[in-house]
Amino acid sequence: MREFDLLAFFLQHPGRVMGRDELMQRVWGWEFGDLSTVTVHVRRLREKVEEDPARPRLISSVWGAGYRFDPPPQPR
Repeated sequence: MREFDLLAFFLQHPGRVMGRDELMQRVWGWEFGDLSTVTVHVRRLREKVEEDPARPRLISSVWGAGYRFDPPPQPR
C-alpha cells in the first residue's frame, strides 16, 4: 500500500521538506508520472493520521516546495 510506504518515508525524514517529484521518485520509484498521484496519497494519509485533516499538524504543505512531516512533541 503506497500510503504506508509514504508514511514510512516521512517517518524516516522528519522535518525535511520534500517536493512531489522527489516523493514520486523515492516512494514510488518513478522518474516521471502524474504528480497529482502524490497529492492524492498525501490527502488520504492525512485522513488517516490527522485529528483534523483540513488543518494538518503532522503532514504540512510547504507552499511552493512540497510536504513536511513534523512529529508530535514527545511527553517529558
